[in-house]
Amino acid sequence: MYTQFDNFLSIVPNFSPERLDVFTIPPTMERYEAMSRIYYRGAKAAIVCYDLTDSSSFERAKFWVKELQSLEESCQIYLCGTKSDLLEEDRRLRRVDFHDVQDYADDIKAQLFETSSKTGQSVDELFQKVAEDYVSVAAFQLMTEDKGVDLGQKSNTFFYSCCHH
Repeated sequence: MYTQFDNFLSIVPNFSPERLDVFTIPPTMERYEAMSRIYYRGAKAAIVCYDLTDSSSFERAKFWVKELQSLEESCQIYLCGTKSDLLEEDRRLRRVDFHDVQDYADDIKAQLFETSSKTGQSVDELFQKVAEDYVSVAAFQLMTEDKGVDLGQKSNTFFYSCCHH
């Protein structure tokens, strides 16, 4: 389930109380690349979109992937080809080869989705996958987090009194 709030989308997976905020950096933001870094600093995931009917948009998406990877090494990338509804109407409109994108996604260890905002095709699946991956990564980090030992911690009084006389 997701709902729109001002400038971000909040995703609330059915299986978790986690809330994921998704901020959109519009393509025109590339003029302000340095400033846009504040938007994705600390990002755990990024959905990088490109237009399936425009090969130059895929080349620009590669720029954003490289930018994200150089600044946020642990950021999980999701590639999202948009306007898939146009391809259903006329396959000849496709300007980005599926296999080329799949190879690129494999190289950068990204998930690949082809979506349509118009029909909603694969949009829910994309955000559900982002949410599931985020929750599983967060749970893994919590389980493997090194707790350490606090040497200043007082020992349990019961244990101390029963074992030391």
